[in-house]
Amino acid sequence: MLQPYRQPVIDLCRLAGPVMLSRAGLLVMSTVDAVMVGRFSTQELGFQGIAAAPFIAIMVTTFGLMSGALVMTAYEFGAGNSRQCGTVWRRTLLLALGFGLVGTLISLAGEPFLLLVGQTPDLARGGGQVLAILGFGLPPLLIFVASGFLLEGTRRPLPPVAIMILANILNFTLNWLLIGGNMGLPAMGAAGAAWATSGSRLFGAVAIVIYLWVMDERYQLGVRSKAIGRWHDWSQQRRIGYASGASTWIESSAFAALSLFAGLLGTVPLAAYTIAFNILSLFFMIGLGFATSTAVLVSNARGRGDLAAMHRAGWTGLGLNSMIMVVMGALIISMPGTFAGFYATDKSLIEMAAPLIGFIGLILISDSGQVVMANALRGRGEIWSPSAAHFISFFGVMVPLGWVLSRMLGLGPMGLFQATLAGTIVALVLLAWRFHWLAVRDP
Repeated sequence: MLQPYRQPVIDLCRLAGPVMLSRAGLLVMSTVDAVMVGRFSTQELGFQGIAAAPFIAIMVTTFGLMSGALVMTAYEFGAGNSRQCGTVWRRTLLLALGFGLVGTLISLAGEPFLLLVGQTPDLARGGGQVLAILGFGLPPLLIFVASGFLLEGTRRPLPPVAIMILANILNFTLNWLLIGGNMGLPAMGAAGAAWATSGSRLFGAVAIVIYLWVMDERYQLGVRSKAIGRWHDWSQQRRIGYASGASTWIESSAFAALSLFAGLLGTVPLAAYTIAFNILSLFFMIGLGFATSTAVLVSNARGRGDLAAMHRAGWTGLGLNSMIMVVMGALIISMPGTFAGFYATDKSLIEMAAPLIGFIGLILISDSGQVVMANALRGRGEIWSPSAAHFISFFGVMVPLGWVLSRMLGLGPMGLFQATLAGTIVALVLLAWRFHWLAVRDP
């Protein structure tokens, strides 16, 4: 009975591990920033946390808008059209530059936006400065992600991992120089961390493009081909990207709203929420690795016309992710104070953050599970159903419930995480049911 699932398990594990490391590497930069800034100043951590809310929304929305590239690359590779993968990559580079520049312009308006949503002038000033600096690093970040899609979609996930490791080493070094002011440099706090991250993302973009241009498979994958096709030829990639972008915007904007709610609770509650959410986001990268790998395997199978393999890949991704997340959740629940101590030395901040960190051990299972099923649906060609499920779950459930629990019932940041658990459970149920219904409907 389990024999048909053996190969999907093997393929998922081989692909998911490097993809997890690559995705986690993107967030490790933010985690290192939070740890080093938090140990420097609780106020500066608040600046970083309030800036992260809108920036993450911008960042993951643009990731979503480009995600059609991963699906189409995996589809063409599975169908035996390897040279088309380079064509998809070049199209995506144009999208990365365009979306990146728009995101940078939006980030420059950070201070007035934060004032508009009710943050204090001091928090808006500091957070707006950090958001503007992060915005400059968005175009190179999107170029790195677009290039990573080419390698991951063709089952070559290790080079992005190696480059991301080097970028993180560079980020740590620049943080040490700029946050606290070492080697005679001025102490810049959260702004220094933002400059370090943007500089490291520029390094990653340059390095991965150079690698693609000189790698042995450059001709096999059509990397140096000049053709990008007519605008109509991009239609399927764009449709998937538009739907995925809408879905990720819905999800990230909902989480940004919760972060803004936390900002209304005060400096220490905001810092505590920032720490716990950062840990949730870091462990979520494991689920995102399974989600990306599941999308690749489902799309490969769709390119081959193998419906049975397509269904197995989706359920295998959810099953493996769930098992791993149960273990990770138990680890977090068992030692929340230890995790909090990595981020801060302020005793009151650690005491407030610890129970929040313990609670996210429960959220991990449903939150990562829903993103796996959303990617499984996109891999099989579903365009708008994940977006609809996310709108219902996050704006219909999570955001209003977060306001009620945190503000009206006085549960503070814990109420925000309780609302997150409810919203992600609803999303997982809706998306899994849709995948099952489509599998039953298929011949």
